Amino acid sequence: MKNWSVNLLPSLAPADPSMSIDEAAIWERLANSRRAPLEPDWLGEVYSPSLSVDLRRTLSEKLGMLADRGWPFIDRLLQRHGELPDLVMAAGLCHQIEARDWLLDLLERSRDNNSIHLMTVQALGCWGAEVPTSVVNQCLQHPGQEHRLAGLKLLEFRSHCLTDSELLQFCREALDDFRDPVAIAAIRVLQRRDGTTISARLAELCRVGSDGVADAAFRALSCIATSDSQQFLLELSQTLQDESRRKLASQKLNEQFRA
Repeated sequence: MKNWSVNLLPSLAPADPSMSIDEAAIWERLANSRRAPLEPDWLGEVYSPSLSVDLRRTLSEKLGMLADRGWPFIDRLLQRHGELPDLVMAAGLCHQIEARDWLLDLLERSRDNNSIHLMTVQALGCWGAEVPTSVVNQCLQHPGQEHRLAGLKLLEFRSHCLTDSELLQFCREALDDFRDPVAIAAIRVLQRRDGTTISARLAELCRVGSDGVADAAFRALSCIATSDSQQFLLELSQTLQDESRRKLASQKLNEQFRA
């Protein structure tokens, strides 16, 4: 087996002269992981806060992908180095119940630290259905764009547990957000449902939303493809004053009939 501590050949030297020879050796080992699978103890041993950001993220991601084998080493690294962003991400990525509980505890402890609170919510994304409703609401009502986007990610995983009216209530502030990325993300959550009230709200956004938001709402109505959504598209194609939006409504309606 190759000794990864030996000097590297010139062709394997790091492109960045500031990168240590040890980092180059780690990158080389990672590049050969298909032939020699990575073990969690090695990943945990070579991880260090002094490594470059990209390398720390890659090592953390590899640990997270090892699931139940990776979590014990992630836990030890967190105890040793604290709540570093890449390690918090790894805790979410491993998808272990113990990691979820640790993240929920961190969420409670980081209420007064905006950056740690945000990265914890992001790491909890796949656990959306089990995150307390109060946390989802706090994120969706937070003034920051990234917090609202993280809250919508949580909402995606719990939307199947909600009625149409409940889902609309959760998305209310996000749909009215002046920032297109937030409103569009909320539209994507809604378009997975086919209720009449959902289609009606999307049709309203086709009328009053910004160009980007209206475009997303038209696409959502087209994806829903029910008799209700078709009726809304028909009405929009006949009543919208903006010619480009009126044409878009006709286009989306025709696409449904062609399909």
